[in-house]
Amino acid sequence: MNDRVLVVAPHPDDETLGCGGTLLRLHQQGAELAWLIVTGISEEFGWTSERVKQRDTEICEVAKFIGFSQVFNLRLPTTRLDSVSMQELINQFSVVFKSFEPQQLFLPNRSDAHTDHRVVHDAAAACTKWFRYPSIRRVLAYETISETGFGLGAESEFHPNYFVDISDFLERKLKVVAIYQSELGTFPFPRSIEAIRALAAVRGAASGFVAAEGFQLLRERQ
Repeated sequence: MNDRVLVVAPHPDDETLGCGGTLLRLHQQGAELAWLIVTGISEEFGWTSERVKQRDTEICEVAKFIGFSQVFNLRLPTTRLDSVSMQELINQFSVVFKSFEPQQLFLPNRSDAHTDHRVVHDAAAACTKWFRYPSIRRVLAYETISETGFGLGAESEFHPNYFVDISDFLERKLKVVAIYQSELGTFPFPRSIEAIRALAAVRGAASGFVAAEGFQLLRERQ
């Protein structure tokens, strides 16, 4: 049976920035991929209808490019997740986890600067108990450039202990990143092609690859 992989993204683009190369590699290896998008933009919160439609188009393009077989979009209000009760969030995550039954889980780093990332991490972590979600074998936290590393204090430091070689997938990852054109900026802005390529080189240098993505292995059951 092929590996079933679920990536939990607080916002569309976190999945690509954090583990886009790894997802492309896993898809090529035959894994079944699913994408849980937690928040979305809407006219209700001040976005234009054109921008909302553009974001939906971006999501469709990214899903096709990476190879997601399923996309779960909760469309909760972006930047306002701390106003949603944790129990409600866990319940919505639980439905997705039990439906897809992932074996490998990618979730955002707990100490990211963005509140949405911290809330999503906690809700996803609550759905990893082996006796309620027995399919889960490995849980990895990914780093999101522009959020990971921008928190203050020693507890905000990201210390990767699990590396994936994406040397053959970096250029394809950058093409996926480019789909989110409105999220990109000019270097030294963190969400820039140059910065993303540089991070891949740094993680590669730490692990012996031309380019890599780094993760924190939070739990593994063999």
